[in-house]
Amino acid sequence: MRALVWEGPRRVMIREQAMPSPGPGEVLVRVAFAGICGSELSAYLGHNALRVPPLVMGHEFAGEVVALGDSARGHNPALREGTQVTVNPLSSCGHCLYCQRGDNHLCASRQLVGAHRAGGYAEYVVAPATQALPLPEGMSLATGALTEPVAVAVRVGEMAGDLGGETTLVAGAGPIGLLVLQALQQRGARRVFVSDLAPERRAMAEALGGETLDPRAVDVVRTVREATDGLGVALTVDAVGVAATRAQTIAATRNGGTVILSGLHEETGVIPAADAIRREITLRGSFAYTPANFADALGRLARGAMRLDPWVVQADLSEGGFWLDRLVDAPGAEAKVLLVP
Repeated sequence: MRALVWEGPRRVMIREQAMPSPGPGEVLVRVAFAGICGSELSAYLGHNALRVPPLVMGHEFAGEVVALGDSARGHNPALREGTQVTVNPLSSCGHCLYCQRGDNHLCASRQLVGAHRAGGYAEYVVAPATQALPLPEGMSLATGALTEPVAVAVRVGEMAGDLGGETTLVAGAGPIGLLVLQALQQRGARRVFVSDLAPERRAMAEALGGETLDPRAVDVVRTVREATDGLGVALTVDAVGVAATRAQTIAATRNGGTVILSGLHEETGVIPAADAIRREITLRGSFAYTPANFADALGRLARGAMRLDPWVVQADLSEGGFWLDRLVDAPGAEAKVLLVP
């Protein structure tokens, strides 16, 4: 089979690899679409400690079950050959404290398809049967491949809680930022400011109802404070993950407010801890999603409640290197790139 193999910083190659076989409790999926995520971009640059080359990345994907390992049906009776599925790439032990309370994504033994094991940037991928969710009737495989990033936004919205009438700020209008914008609206936010350097991405956020800010043209912190009678916003979300946006989101948040850190572009960085302490800012990390969040995301896509269209691009797997470079160097009017093996 063909696979796009990440071999080091800014280096990927199409390689011929043996087709994997599903083990006990696993399924073999023929990949139809696999999305490029911001975490894969940071890994591509060599900035992501979770991923080590050589690696077939890709944790946002959908496809068709073509083979089931021993006892796979016992783990997931809904599966059979030909079932169209999306895959929750984050598996866990199932019995620790976190798994027992539904926070499987915090399991110390968690494993991510596309990081700890080969991912969806290939014609075929093996995944645990428990993690494969059949697509709702009528849902396209391309839409199904968006379930994972939508689940990230659903989790951020869950952390944000009731935002009825509040003003919020999202730093970054990449795919996660655009989905978080929608999640905050669905939580009742009256206004959602969205900052981004790229005019094309600000245009997408505006089309989704965000109030956009160009950090090169305006002082983001001053603008949102002026819009909130000098207080600052109730909640900010950093969907970028660099020192500048981490500091900016804290500064823009009102006393006693909440900052949710979701972006992972930089592994480490200085944040204004003293300011957060003095103003009693709550800092929360949001890494992934619970199984309930993932199922919720699939349902929202089925209802048309969350979207990234019409800004989704499909490209052949062989063009993966081009799109990784493009999304790192000059992201344009594409909210999500789906690779087609």
